[in-house]
Amino acid sequence: MELGLVYALTGAALASLLAGIGSAIGVGLAGRAAAGAVAENPDLFSKVLILQLLPGTQGIYGLLVAFVTLSQTGLLGGNPVAMSNATGLMYLAACLPIAIVGLISAIHQGKTSVASIGVVIKKPDQFGKAMLFPAMVETYAILALLISILAIFAL
Repeated sequence: MELGLVYALTGAALASLLAGIGSAIGVGLAGRAAAGAVAENPDLFSKVLILQLLPGTQGIYGLLVAFVTLSQTGLLGGNPVAMSNATGLMYLAACLPIAIVGLISAIHQGKTSVASIGVVIKKPDQFGKAMLFPAMVETYAILALLISILAIFAL
């Protein structure tokens, strides 16, 4: 029995689940800090909201990889293609970069956003600089997204 589609679907599920979990944790961490900032100074709302939202991108990246995988395998359109175990395992492997890096980077980006929110509370005029710190963590999520997408389209 060929389990290729099961492996591919597992990869898509892991991409969306793990990156989504990381984003939920990261956004939650930053949200608590943002709420405290707004309680002290409501004028900071838009600045801290942006910092809170940054860790949410990894979940979007994981969802994108899942959609591309489901589309490439025909599962999204309801017309699944016949797939060997080896090909299914390659789809699973292609989904792992964004799944794992998305999980870890979103959590760390959330923690970095918390620190940046602390900067904005003390020096609101330093928002641009404060935003760079969590944005640097984003770089690795983007690289993982790129690898996953390139690997999927290469199959």
